Amino acid sequence: MYKSIYLKKGKEESLKRFHPWIFSGAIQHLDKGIEEGEVVRVMTASGEFIAVGHYQIGSIAVRVLSFSDVEIDHQFWCSRLRSALNMRTSIGIADNRNNNTYRLVHGEGDNLPGLVIDCYGPTAVMQAHSVGMHIERNAVGRALLEVMGDRIRHIYYKSETTLPFKADLGQENGFLYGGDDNNVATENGLRFYVDWLRGQKTGFFVDQRENRALLEQYAQGKSVLNMFCYTGGFSVYAMRGQAKLVHSVDSSAKAIELTKKNVELNFPGDNRHQAFCEDAFRYLDSNSQKYDLIILDPPAFAKHRAALHNALKGYTRLNVKGFEAIKQGGVLFTFSCSQVVTKDHFRNAIFTAAAQAGRKVRILHQLHQPADHPINIYHPEGEYLKGLVLYVE
Repeated sequence: MYKSIYLKKGKEESLKRFHPWIFSGAIQHLDKGIEEGEVVRVMTASGEFIAVGHYQIGSIAVRVLSFSDVEIDHQFWCSRLRSALNMRTSIGIADNRNNNTYRLVHGEGDNLPGLVIDCYGPTAVMQAHSVGMHIERNAVGRALLEVMGDRIRHIYYKSETTLPFKADLGQENGFLYGGDDNNVATENGLRFYVDWLRGQKTGFFVDQRENRALLEQYAQGKSVLNMFCYTGGFSVYAMRGQAKLVHSVDSSAKAIELTKKNVELNFPGDNRHQAFCEDAFRYLDSNSQKYDLIILDPPAFAKHRAALHNALKGYTRLNVKGFEAIKQGGVLFTFSCSQVVTKDHFRNAIFTAAAQAGRKVRILHQLHQPADHPINIYHPEGEYLKGLVLYVE
C-alpha cells in the first residue's frame, strides 16, 4: 500500500476540478519515510482519498496520475499509453505514411504528467520532467513496446537536462531498448535529421509541424528569413513552397550545420538557401536587406513567472526588428513558446512592437500547438505555444 500525504483543510477544491498538480503549500503533513519520486496517495484533511500521484520536492509537490484509487502498475501504463495512441490514430497523426514524426505523450495533456514521448519513425524518444517518471522509465518503456507493437523498435531516453538538478539522480541519456543510427524522420513528406543525442528537447520541434505547413502556402516567389532556425524546419518548407531565396540564422554553429544538412537532404545542390551563424539581434541590426516573409521563433524568453516582464520586453524588441526588416506587404510569422506568457501578453507585446515600428499590421492567423500536443481542459497551463501570422503594410 502506498504511503499517504494529507492536505490542509479546503485544499482539495482544485483536485475536485481534476487539476493535476498539488502545490507544497497545500500539504498539512506526510507519512514518514516518503522519498522523492515515490507514488503516494493523497488524502483530504478529513482522511478521504482524493488522488494518487508522484511526490516531488519543490513547488509542485505531487503530480496526479489518477483520481481513482488504483495501483500504478504495468496495466496502468499500458492503459494510458493506449489512450494516447488511440487519440493520435483517430485524428490521422499516427500511422500516416507521409508523416512518421509526432508526439505520442504530452504530459498532463495525456494524463501522464512529467512524461513526454516523441516518435520519429521506429524510434521513440522519451523524456522525464519529474523524478517519479524517471524512476518509472523502464516500466513505461516496457508498456510502450507492448502498446506500440511493430511501430516502435527503439526507445531513447533523454532526460539529462529536464530533471531537477538537486535530485542528484545520476541520469544518463541512452537507449533503453534497441539502438538506431538511422536518425532521419519524415514530416509531411519532407525528411529531417533528428539529433536526439545532442539536440534540444527530443531532437526536433514537433510542435511547429502544422505552422510550418502553413508557411509553405505563403512562400511562393518570396524572399524568406528564418530566425532562430535550429533544424531549419521552416526553411525546408519554404523551399518546397517555391521561395525564391531562404536565409537561415542561428547563433549555434551546430544548428546551422544541421539546417544545411536538412536543406541538402531535401533539395541537393539548391543555391536558393544560405545559412548564417550569428546572434539574431546582431544579424537584424547589421543586415540592410528587406524580406517578404520572416519567421521569428525564438527559444523561451521566460522559463518562470519572475522573468515575465523582461521576456515581454524581449519579444517587443525582437518584433520591432522584424517589422523593420520586412517589406511593405510582407508576412511575419512570430511565436512565443514560454508557458508563462499568455496569448494576451504576447499579443500586447506585438501590438507595442508594431506601434514602435510605425507599421500598419493585420492579423491573418492566430497559431497554437498542434493536436498531438493536447491541452487537458482541467489544466489550462498546458497551453504554451502562441503564434501570430501578420500582414505588414
